[in-house]
Amino acid sequence: MLGREYGQICSLARTLEVLGERWTLLIIRDVFSRRRRFDQIQESLGIARNVLAARLAWLVEEGILEKRRYREHPPRYEYLLTEKGLELWPVMISMLHWGDRHLSDGAPPLLVRHKGCEGLVDDRGICERCGERLEARSAYTEAGPGAPAQLREADAA
Repeated sequence: MLGREYGQICSLARTLEVLGERWTLLIIRDVFSRRRRFDQIQESLGIARNVLAARLAWLVEEGILEKRRYREHPPRYEYLLTEKGLELWPVMISMLHWGDRHLSDGAPPLLVRHKGCEGLVDDRGICERCGERLEARSAYTEAGPGAPAQLREADAA
């Protein structure tokens, strides 16, 4: 049973059983950032194909991602966040900002902006420009000033 090892009957322990592996959160981050196809995620992360396939299958099994066919011949799939997956957005935003404050070398490598007014999103999911509390569908990411030059250039294209 999830999270029950060593007598840990705890929602945090159960959550870590599902999300606590590094690649899992990075895959979710990429899907939030509009990388939805296997090859896009693999290229972005540099993850081994077999590891990515296993993690994607796990996230589909857990109901965090939905696997949807976008081409019949040959069959090709993309991965979309389910409602359960979208509910992870505030957690991801909070972790992103924590990393910017404590682990970044100055400028943040990734910015989250409000689609409505282009304002930056704070660590609580609130737009700093208009004050609106946002959900995942109301925001987008872009390369920040701390991102490598090639990532900033790709965003500008």
